[in-house]
Amino acid sequence: MTNESLDLSEDELELILSRCFATRPGPWKSFVEGRDHYAGSDFIKVGDNNNRSDDIELTGATTEDQDFIANAKQDVPRLVSEILRLRSILAAKD
Repeated sequence: MTNESLDLSEDELELILSRCFATRPGPWKSFVEGRDHYAGSDFIKVGDNNNRSDDIELTGATTEDQDFIANAKQDVPRLVSEILRLRSILAAKD
């Protein structure tokens, strides 16, 4: 894989954000039985106490998989925003 194939266009960044924003509202938080609570199964809590949605339960996921999926809801928009911010800084220097 070349560096060129890793470059993200503005359209690709917009698609990434649109996929993230199409999901149910956050925050999403991973709860692992024995680590975060002591009754029931592992799940991803969707929304906050004022705007809860059905929890997400995964089959076959590791704890790390579940933590990654839950945190992606918050991490992806922040990462895309940082890419756009850094690109604007670079563009202003040209």
